[in-house]
Amino acid sequence: MHIHTRDFELTLDELRAVARHAAECSQEVLPLFESANPEDPRPRAAIEAAWTFANGGARTNLQRVTALQAHRAARDGTTEAARYAAGAAGDAAAAAYLHPLAKATQVGHILRAAANAAHAAELSAGNDPLVGRALIQQARNRATPTVIDVLGRYPLAPIGKTRVAHLMTALDGLLRAP
Repeated sequence: MHIHTRDFELTLDELRAVARHAAECSQEVLPLFESANPEDPRPRAAIEAAWTFANGGARTNLQRVTALQAHRAARDGTTEAARYAAGAAGDAAAAAYLHPLAKATQVGHILRAAANAAHAAELSAGNDPLVGRALIQQARNRATPTVIDVLGRYPLAPIGKTRVAHLMTALDGLLRAP
């Protein structure tokens, strides 16, 4: 039996660019979590772990552990906006573990932090979709050519029914547009 392990190459510099983009997007909404849950350091730790990797540090278990802890903080968040902000932080740390497999599920490692951040901002603004769209556009504007090139190696973002899935699809379309 053959075990498929990779479909293309991803360099550490490319992974760092993806992690940097995710950290930038999630960092913007971290205050939504921290103001609602001031005693919980887990999302901040995840963003710091993402930055450590993005800035040249080793990809270690730190990113995995803090990603899981931030996602647990998302479950414990006291507001819906805080929960999505913590999820964005967890996704930022998890971005370091994007795999070179041409599967739509991997696209979440590239786009989900931005989509969760956009949804957190929407919720914080009274569920205003214009706020989310503005953050998705901002995520598109901050995407480097490297991030866009990496995304282009993967299938389109999976179609989903949630607001985060719709925001991921919107960002995917903006990044792939000529």
